[in-house]
Amino acid sequence: MGSARSDGTDGTDGTDGASEAADAQLLAAHKILIAGGFGVGKTTLVSAISEVRPLLTEERLSSAGAGLDDLRGVAGKTTTTVAMDFGRITISERLVLYLFGVPGQERFWFMWDELAYGALGAVVLADVRRLRDCFPSVNYFETRSLPFVVAINCFDDARRYDPEEVRVALDLDPGVPALLCDARQLSSVKNVLTTLVESISAEDQNPRRMASALPPV
Repeated sequence: MGSARSDGTDGTDGTDGASEAADAQLLAAHKILIAGGFGVGKTTLVSAISEVRPLLTEERLSSAGAGLDDLRGVAGKTTTTVAMDFGRITISERLVLYLFGVPGQERFWFMWDELAYGALGAVVLADVRRLRDCFPSVNYFETRSLPFVVAINCFDDARRYDPEEVRVALDLDPGVPALLCDARQLSSVKNVLTTLVESISAEDQNPRRMASALPPV
């Protein structure tokens, strides 16, 4: 039977425990939502940046969606997300983001509360050809005080607007970042996610967000 040391310790120097604690703090993982209207490019964004094979729940558009899915501006779209998209990206050696793409159609909005549970922030994708489609997402995150950025997806056949023009059109709060992006390009998507993380890190008005827990990127 081992004996305790006279100083009250068990004879170990605690190095292993300290090392394990340091390792546990080395990598932070956070949940991020990717939202926006139907056909705005959420699945494309998750697929472009995920370092693992993304989980996609797409189904072909059918007659069941006739009259419900507005195909103006996305006439070539043949599939739609019916549950969620999921991917993962390592932003830095200390930060991993788990991406959850939420379905855009109104008939799937009942799923948003479940998907939003525990999320640190969100990206709202906007298509200037159908800008009103992202209003529900903006309103949802504003109502729940969930930090978000608006990423204006630059479709090839869409007119280019300055992000500030889009900000005014959406009546965004001054602290909500708005920026151009190409959901097909990894570097562009990473810039959007980095902007979101930096925005959350800089926020000090809401202690429960625990922005200080986010490592620098």
